[in-house]
Amino acid sequence: MGKVARMLMATPFTTVQRWWIKTFSAPTTDEITTLYRAWRNRFLWQRLRLWLWLALICLLSFTLRDIYSLFFPFAELQQLPEVLRTQRLVINVTMLATLIICFALHKTKLGRHRPDLLFLGSSWSISLASQLFATLSGFALPDTIGWSLLFLSQAVLMPVCWILHLLTQVSVLIYYFGVNTALGLKTPIPDHPGIYNVTFILYIFWFCTICDIGVYLYDRLQRSEFFARQELESAYQKLKVAEAKYRSIFENAVEGIFQNSPDGRYITANPALARIYGYSLAEEVTANSTDIKQLYVDPNRRAEFVRLMENYGSISEFESQIYRRDGSIVWISEKAYAVHDEQGKLLYYEGLIEDITQRKQTEEELRVFFHAVSHDLRNPALGTLMVLKNLLSRPEENISISRSILERMIQSSDRQLNLINSLMEAHVSELQGVVLQRQAVELLAVVEAAIVDLEPLLAQNQAKLTNLVSADLPLVNADPTQLWRVFSNLIVNALKHNPPELLLTINATRKDDMIYCTVSDNGVGISQQQSDRLFDLYFRGASIGNSVGLGLGLYLCKQIIHAHGGEIGVNSALNAGATFWFTLPIS
Repeated sequence: MGKVARMLMATPFTTVQRWWIKTFSAPTTDEITTLYRAWRNRFLWQRLRLWLWLALICLLSFTLRDIYSLFFPFAELQQLPEVLRTQRLVINVTMLATLIICFALHKTKLGRHRPDLLFLGSSWSISLASQLFATLSGFALPDTIGWSLLFLSQAVLMPVCWILHLLTQVSVLIYYFGVNTALGLKTPIPDHPGIYNVTFILYIFWFCTICDIGVYLYDRLQRSEFFARQELESAYQKLKVAEAKYRSIFENAVEGIFQNSPDGRYITANPALARIYGYSLAEEVTANSTDIKQLYVDPNRRAEFVRLMENYGSISEFESQIYRRDGSIVWISEKAYAVHDEQGKLLYYEGLIEDITQRKQTEEELRVFFHAVSHDLRNPALGTLMVLKNLLSRPEENISISRSILERMIQSSDRQLNLINSLMEAHVSELQGVVLQRQAVELLAVVEAAIVDLEPLLAQNQAKLTNLVSADLPLVNADPTQLWRVFSNLIVNALKHNPPELLLTINATRKDDMIYCTVSDNGVGISQQQSDRLFDLYFRGASIGNSVGLGLGLYLCKQIIHAHGGEIGVNSALNAGATFWFTLPIS
């Protein structure tokens, strides 16, 4: 047969097959997932075991009847043909043997993975065994009772894969009508010898149809329920994931999350809120905070909170002072909104609480700082202004100014310029960080440049500086200008905070892949309390006296060294001198 002929025959067959599947078959592969097929196979395998036991017991009961009938014949069996009365015991024993084989196969890997094949095999072993016996005996056997029990028991106990049920039924009927017609066999029933009995055909047709429809509907129902369970399980898993995610956000949030009732009780609280209020567990907040009004330092703040919520439905940046569990006071900022039910009834307030104590302290420090800045900048400006006014008050047209007055004016202006520049540098470094122009730097050259620039200041303070930095040190990957500032600031800081005739020593040694630099003095030293804050922004030591500096030099040193990837610190004690140290990476 040629390829074209095969294609012409395949086309109508494919069309009929698609129509059959679309119209009558169970859900297609597109509709049934692998999970459902696996579940259906397990169900069929488990129920098949029960059916095999039931079929075995049923056959045993008929076998016992036949054995009993050999010795004590039943009148009801005397109407059967001789061949059936004498051979039915053999048929029953044969079917029992096939059922035992099916039991054995049921426990194998094949039976577990292909229960559909075992279903067909066990069904045909019962239905076709009697047909083969009848064919070999030369007659047709319309086994109405046997087929009815077989098809009904399968439909009741294994109501899945309706196409399997239809296949077992059609196979038996095709054999019965096809083989018997081809061989011209008759039934051994005197009243109805022909195989085409209308009543028999209608009975078998409707019996099989009802069984198949029942199996089909049950299978579809199970499929729908299975997918409903899968969707429910999927939704439940998604809900669990979402709950875990939001629970994690709730538990690990930095801000305090709360729900409180209109009468002033906390309904829910997260661990962050517990920490803000000084508790170790969130449950303690809800248990102990029965009246939120008592938590506020100003009891009227709760009333103000409720008033704003009633008027606007939400608030933001509601700042208050509250008492913690230990009685200490902290600042908080509340952001909340009112939650209502469908009828508009107020249920509770929900929102966030942030501890802003640090921010408030910073604001206070900034207020003090700007007051200090205004004072520090005001004094030099007033001095210069007084000198200029005194000069202007002279009656002469041409006013001569002594060199000492000019020097005082220049010094005053320099101080103002230095203060303004320090403020700008600190602000820029705080926002953007220190910008470095790195290159391979010889540390000795940087130190010598800083010493040369500071020689007048050293001479003025009658200080002696010893430079122990060796020229043999490896190069460092650094910005020479910024390093010059560090050494200059450390030297000037030592001169500024100590009496005259100070002894200074600068040294640098290699430690692993870093250069360890020190600037030491034999001055008055620094207390531990001051050492802890010495590099903070705008910190000024107590020994600074009436200096107009803003305390930015050491802070800028820290910023520069950290930008290089190093560390900076101080080792000191009162009346024991001080050693400032910092590290730099070797290029």
